[in-house]
Amino acid sequence: MSELTGNRIRTTAGKLGLPHLAEALNQYAQRADEAKMGYLDFLDLVLSEELAVRDDRRFRQGLRLSKLPHHKTLDDYDFSFQPDLDPRKVKDLATLSFVEAKANAALLGPPGVGKTHIAVALAVAACRAGYSIYFTSLDDMVRNLTAAEAAGRLTRKLGTYPRPSVLVVDEVGYQPLERTEANLVFQVISKRYEKGSIILTSNKTFSEWGQVFGDEVFATAILDRLLHHCDVVSINGPSYRLKNRLAAIERDTQVA
Repeated sequence: MSELTGNRIRTTAGKLGLPHLAEALNQYAQRADEAKMGYLDFLDLVLSEELAVRDDRRFRQGLRLSKLPHHKTLDDYDFSFQPDLDPRKVKDLATLSFVEAKANAALLGPPGVGKTHIAVALAVAACRAGYSIYFTSLDDMVRNLTAAEAAGRLTRKLGTYPRPSVLVVDEVGYQPLERTEANLVFQVISKRYEKGSIILTSNKTFSEWGQVFGDEVFATAILDRLLHHCDVVSINGPSYRLKNRLAAIERDTQVA
């Protein structure tokens, strides 16, 4: 490939919005020469590499916008520490068939068992697969909606939560809600019903949600929409955080 041809291709690639092709053109040409590629094979190589770069760029941008507290994956989760949890249930969720079906997933259990870790890991997998994701605690969502309502911007703010393909709602039940706050949550759930997936974590059983939302009627209405299409995973094991804390104390004691 002549220098003139290479420069012309780089200019065209830049105009087409293919910056990686412009940067890696010489590498592609060398690989094609070494493998004695035909024209179609070379074209397949270039397009495949450009698509991979673009997907990775989209994935990283999606994570930046997601508000996820961390980017842990299921590979980081210690299933051996939760022997009562069937890994197959979680790995079935990781296929994202529930996201494709616009269904929901609920992770229930006491504090510290890894509910948020699994929820985040599923969201990361969804982002990798091309779905838009957003993370919020229930408390933050209610606080933002309440502030928007006071400022006369509730309709606009309500549009934030139905937009992503996957909405992660963390820590349902850690703080009880007022009836007016429960109504805001109900509006979000209703707007997402059968239009997008929710992954939620809660330290309360569903029978306790009447106390969480301060009203049995609202709790029933919310559960009716959430559970219509929902996979429920209960994690009733020991706390990871307590395990790590006890291990640290033990190490400090041994050192002393």
